[in-house]
Amino acid sequence: MALPRHEDPKPGAHAAWTVVERDGERDAVAVEEPLEIRVDGRPLSVTMRTPGHDEELALGFLFGEGLIDGPRPVGLTKDFALNTIEVAGPLLRDPGERRFYTTSSCGVCGKGALEEVAVASSALGSGPTIERSLLASLPDRLEQPAFELTGGVHATGLFDPTGRLLIAREDVGRHNAMDKVVGRALLEGLVPLAANVLCVSGRLSFELVQKAAVAGAPILIGVGAPSSLAIELAADRNMTLAGFTRRGQTNIYTGAERVQ
Repeated sequence: MALPRHEDPKPGAHAAWTVVERDGERDAVAVEEPLEIRVDGRPLSVTMRTPGHDEELALGFLFGEGLIDGPRPVGLTKDFALNTIEVAGPLLRDPGERRFYTTSSCGVCGKGALEEVAVASSALGSGPTIERSLLASLPDRLEQPAFELTGGVHATGLFDPTGRLLIAREDVGRHNAMDKVVGRALLEGLVPLAANVLCVSGRLSFELVQKAAVAGAPILIGVGAPSSLAIELAADRNMTLAGFTRRGQTNIYTGAERVQ
């Protein structure tokens, strides 16, 4: 049985983990709960996420889907519905009857054919040039307090070309962690991310490359492996994609011209 929820000591990480009993001991586990995203009172999406930074998640998700092109007023609903966030419209296009349901393991499950999730994004500019050793060190600079406690969340970090961490977010869903970072960057006026590097703590999927491309990030690195479709999309968008970035090593799959 779950014990009362605790707060992570780091600011902004409240409700990220809770304590359960395991083998007669207390164990920290990541919290997973649904979040409904509404636009002008109309339900649009339900995603399974780790609570915290929900406004950023909503903005980042809508931006990645091509439904907004910048920050919007966002906050609790008028009826203060539990686990619900509302974003001000109008949207750039009418999603019609399409609705989004995403899980913590897969952000595109149930969306249908590949063509329906390939959001248009322009080819990326030249971007920064970074030394390979610096690129390979970025996962070690990614702050992951909830992961250190629970081992059950993913992380995304936004870095400048010198390796300085600008934004870091964690979530049970790798796509949610990316959306939270992009949402924060929108609010801070950093999008497009033309001079920055995105780093993720897990594998590199098609959807993460898509989200990075829509946000204008020229370099995306991951601790895990890329998929074939992720590599194909990164090459098409002129993005530098680096996988297996760990222990000071990294594999460059596309955009090697940005790596010294």
